[in-house]
Amino acid sequence: MSYEISVIIPTFNREKYIGRCMRSLITQSIGTDNFEIIIIDDGSTDDTKKILNTFKNEFKILENGKNLGLPASLNKGINECSGKYVIRVDSDDYVNKDFLKILHLFISHNKDFSAAACDYYLVDDDENFVERVNCEEKPIGCGIIFEKKDLISIGLYNEKFLINEEKELRERFEKKFSIHRVPIPLYRYRKHNENMTNEINKDE
Repeated sequence: MSYEISVIIPTFNREKYIGRCMRSLITQSIGTDNFEIIIIDDGSTDDTKKILNTFKNEFKILENGKNLGLPASLNKGINECSGKYVIRVDSDDYVNKDFLKILHLFISHNKDFSAAACDYYLVDDDENFVERVNCEEKPIGCGIIFEKKDLISIGLYNEKFLINEEKELRERFEKKFSIHRVPIPLYRYRKHNENMTNEINKDE
């Protein structure tokens, strides 16, 4: 079965957060026949797999036999998906109920747009809103709707970039295409001690 939208969720040892992420996608206001959700478990060793199994009827779950890294997991999900459009959501984040509906409306009604990114709220570990963020001023790798064919045309994620993979992808993507801003904070970007980007430089 083919879908209009494919949501790609890579995860690794996110037992604390993955359930919240998944619930926010199950309750989307767009009809469930319009989108699929693909989760790639990158060799989790905690109870992530147990939590995923409780949602197995609503998601497609792919498992890596060993930890391959974030860009390899993202590429696996994109290659396996059937949607015309692709959106990445990280497993420690969550989204507004109109996240998919609004991004899809925006890009499908602007045929000359190759991709669209929404603004987001930075939230703390207790889901308190810390800051509303302009996605052009502080871009992140999530909350962007791409046409799958465009991602394939640039070669997907570079699997050598185990950090800053989203920056490297955007640089290549924007040489051929553009990413337009949707100034509505539809994404919830969680800041916590385990963030990989926290460990490197959250503000980069």
